[in-house]
Amino acid sequence: MLAELSLAELSKAIASLDVPAEWVGLRSVKETAHYRHVRDEVPQNNSRSVNQGIMVEVLANGQIGYAASNSLNLENIQAAAKAAYRQAIAASQWAVHPLTTAVRPKVVGQYSSPFLKPLDALTPGEVNDLLIRLCKTLKVSDQIVQTNAIAITNEIESWLVSSNGSEVYQRFLILETHYGVTAQDGAVVQQRTSNGFLANCYQGGWERFPDENLWMQAQHIGEQAIELLMAEECPTAVTTLVLAPDQMMLQIHESVGHPLELDRILGDERNYAGGSFVKPSDFGQLVYGSPLMNITFNPTVPGELASYQFDDTGTAATHEYLIKEGLLLRGLGSLESQTRLGIPGVACARASSWNRPPIDRMANLNLEPGTDSFEALIQNVEHGVYMESNQSWSIDDQRHKFQFGCEYARLIENGKFTKTLRNPNYRSTTTEFWHRLTQIGNDSTWQMYGTPYCGKGEPNQAIRVGHGSPVCVFSDVEVFGGGA
Repeated sequence: MLAELSLAELSKAIASLDVPAEWVGLRSVKETAHYRHVRDEVPQNNSRSVNQGIMVEVLANGQIGYAASNSLNLENIQAAAKAAYRQAIAASQWAVHPLTTAVRPKVVGQYSSPFLKPLDALTPGEVNDLLIRLCKTLKVSDQIVQTNAIAITNEIESWLVSSNGSEVYQRFLILETHYGVTAQDGAVVQQRTSNGFLANCYQGGWERFPDENLWMQAQHIGEQAIELLMAEECPTAVTTLVLAPDQMMLQIHESVGHPLELDRILGDERNYAGGSFVKPSDFGQLVYGSPLMNITFNPTVPGELASYQFDDTGTAATHEYLIKEGLLLRGLGSLESQTRLGIPGVACARASSWNRPPIDRMANLNLEPGTDSFEALIQNVEHGVYMESNQSWSIDDQRHKFQFGCEYARLIENGKFTKTLRNPNYRSTTTEFWHRLTQIGNDSTWQMYGTPYCGKGEPNQAIRVGHGSPVCVFSDVEVFGGGA
């Protein structure tokens, strides 16, 4: 057993391994999570879990092999290294592309999530009291038939060392929160949440939640749910669509993030999650959207859910444009995928746990703001629909055709909000939709959210991603209600 989990101890361990490999890496991860859930003012779950282990990565005969162990015993690490070596040798017989140590350059550094109030600043009892009070605040009427409030904290430590001298330590403090209601009036049932299920996920401490506006926001959520019970159905029309940042999160994720993952373009994901309409020849050529469309990969944003200094292979993270003024420039691909395709990518090799190998994953994927205030955006709309908070999504396995539904909408007529609308949906195809981006909000409308449940890979890896966006206006989009 290692004397202590540190870069120095792991470096000693890697020096003692006996495998005839060109390169060896060790990535150890420890995650401590607390999950608390209150429904209708009654605690449902108060749990704590600790998950720890080590992944051994080996480069031999131009191929990478993996094996993991939940024990930090040196004998088990040695056994995992031999298993990874055998895997790499076996894979080399059917290699699709030879790899060299260039895909695992030496890197040294550290990262820690910024925070003001540590995750242990609140006791379990104080967290429960907070969630119970939230449920009380949400229940603004007897027509609220269910209330829910959730708080999840995670502390994740990661140690990465390699035979060519890499030494990286990263510590992530993560707070994931949710609250919402179900309202009912006869056969009419509506849900309203705080920006969609578990959308308020960030790096940091309890300074992220609660803030001074929490109780007012919770009451507002309850009132909007009652409002939706009496609202008209969203009309079926081709009209101007205005999307709030909490729905833009899903729009960016599904119609930009996944299609630009290079392993999907290579076909590696086709069996499980599908491929992509994007072709290798499209990079540098495809006009993905209007000139207002500027999408960046940016794991350096303080507090955003998927911020980091290094990906899980040690590649240094940088702020990069994927799409600039509508033109597709680079993909979401690790050094392996970049080597195979000859296309520029980013530091996005990420693993969901110590027992999963890193694969191409989006991290913080953001739409950069424009110049218009929220008031100016709405004033310029003669007729349209404004939508908030994702409720449902469907997109084909090539990331081309999609249909998304939201929790809450308002009709816009002659530059003003008039009616509340329920069951709002919209549909389009990816590049057609982004070409219809006609206005984009300024910094004051830009908000960031996240999700802990982006699934991909076999075996499945659920990973955390962050998305920031301003309010956006799209012209001539098909919208429809729940009965259409």
